[in-house]
Amino acid sequence: MAENSAPEAEPAKKGKLKVIILLTVVVLLAIALSVAGTLWFLGGGLPGMGDDTESQDDVAVETFTPSVYLDIEKALVTTLQGEGRQRYAQAYVALGATDPEALTAAKLHMPLIRSQLVMVLGSSNFKELQTPEGRQSLAENMLTTVNQVLEQEGEPGISQVLFRNFVVQ
Repeated sequence: MAENSAPEAEPAKKGKLKVIILLTVVVLLAIALSVAGTLWFLGGGLPGMGDDTESQDDVAVETFTPSVYLDIEKALVTTLQGEGRQRYAQAYVALGATDPEALTAAKLHMPLIRSQLVMVLGSSNFKELQTPEGRQSLAENMLTTVNQVLEQEGEPGISQVLFRNFVVQ
């Protein structure tokens, strides 16, 4: 009889092993589905489903664009409004932009730009140009003037006007 009881124990062990493996697979599948569902509902998307490319397009990526400069070779020299005495101003100017095409356009239209800059400098007040705020205001007026000239010609604008040297007397 010992021979008859041994074969019956082996099928019982095989049946229990199948149930344990089946339960393990079901539990792992349930865990995987709950993680995937949570990711999907939270808006993170599922990994490897192609959602990553769409989210990268939505985010603006800032890239560094170095500035390029154009020196106006000759100094801008003009007389200024003063108190009874004739005053002079001399400015060496450089134009800066992140778009090289803007500086190419500025070089092409340099006679007109230079003329307008001399007019802006000549209309300035001597006392104002002696202060840092007055010089900053002059640079902003020059920037506006250069961009107006370039806009009239249908060209891209520049981003800054820099003083390389500035003298008033």
